[in-house]
Amino acid sequence: MRVLIAGSSGALARQVALLLKSRGHEVIGLDRRPWRDAPEGIEVFETDVRKRAAEDVFRTRKPECVVHMATVNALTAGGDERARINVGGTKSLFEHAVNHGVKHVVFVGRHTYYGASADSPLYHTEDEPPHGIGSFPELADLVAADLYAANALWREPGLVTTVLRLVYTLGPSQQGTLASFLRGKRVPLVLGYDPLFQFLFESDAARAIALSVEQRVKGIYNVCGPNPVPLRLIVEHTGRTAVPIPEPLLRGLLGRFGLPRLPAGALEHIKFPIVVDGKAFRRATSFSHEVDEVECLQRYRLLTGR
Repeated sequence: MRVLIAGSSGALARQVALLLKSRGHEVIGLDRRPWRDAPEGIEVFETDVRKRAAEDVFRTRKPECVVHMATVNALTAGGDERARINVGGTKSLFEHAVNHGVKHVVFVGRHTYYGASADSPLYHTEDEPPHGIGSFPELADLVAADLYAANALWREPGLVTTVLRLVYTLGPSQQGTLASFLRGKRVPLVLGYDPLFQFLFESDAARAIALSVEQRVKGIYNVCGPNPVPLRLIVEHTGRTAVPIPEPLLRGLLGRFGLPRLPAGALEHIKFPIVVDGKAFRRATSFSHEVDEVECLQRYRLLTGR
């Protein structure tokens, strides 16, 4: 199968590309960032998915499946630029797919779509709306991109659309939301809170995405693996020191004294859990994780030398 990966220079996207290539698929990369050491056999085009040059890739290479991993999750990126990339880029990708005969689009979103709040359910299922966006506006463009992709299920019935809401990842790249939060020696917790976190080892996350490509599952799916773990245990088992801080004080300390730089709304995500139900994806694809929560944290600690 000829698969185009938008956002192919990202750490997890590279793993997906290599895995699909190893399984015999023809892989094409598309990203405005370079992938200088891309292996032979993976053709990479350095352009923004919103540009005319990206549409030319669709027109000339005629991919059968497109994996959209070109959204931006970095909370330090400017709001206007994030919205242009996440919402505008998603819209352009689906338009190119429809106009140039793509059969299947996989949108790789995040489980943070559901938001963290005091009244959110214990387990989120795929039919729930987002929560807590009012307190965390930085999530709004990612939610809008997810909703646009999900709407394609009805808007474009001839296109097989898969929307994946993937939990946090940890692994060799040491990139991603959770890895960024764990980057320092001291990791802040909001005093009095210890939420459950879900995560996958990167190789398991890449395999889940590859399965959705190969099995052409249609619909919206939460993707998770090991049991959720309290944040304090994640911090301690990866060799960091948990520092509980009263919330009013923590708001003023973010980005200082070695603490991570986070927008104020992100504090809700280290107070309240976002735990998703992944049974539907497991039923549709027979996916099961290979790295459990204990081994994942042990591996990550070794990878980061703690």
